Amino acid sequence: MINRVTLIGRVTRDIEPKYTNNGTAVASFSLAVERDFKNQNGEKETDFFNVVTWRKGAEIVAQYAGKGSLLAVEGRLETRSYENRDGQKVNVVEVNADRFQFLDSKKDTQRDPFNQQQAQPKQEKQDDFISDSDLPF
Repeated sequence: MINRVTLIGRVTRDIEPKYTNNGTAVASFSLAVERDFKNQNGEKETDFFNVVTWRKGAEIVAQYAGKGSLLAVEGRLETRSYENRDGQKVNVVEVNADRFQFLDSKKDTQRDPFNQQQAQPKQEKQDDFISDSDLPF
């Protein structure tokens, strides 16, 4: 079976990493992805995808990407459900990102001509997420 998703879009809000009780970083954000075609009114529509990333990847994406950043995300689709405050079951579909590439810098997104910081790394690969004890064989 194959469950692989690749998206390129813009981050809809600044990303704040959170930490689980055992100190694991997690970051959730929404990615706006414009469709390739126009609707009947001649306008392009946009889809919004929920993305979650864990551990070092969460810290890196929160540090280098902000609202409006152009980001390529690769991961797998996951579904989960929970019960809301009204007792209703809510189903959630999200991309669990294990790779991402910054297609512009946070500095470029903020358009600050006075910020002379050195350019940030363009790609981060998160291969260190799986330990040998996590493997099923």
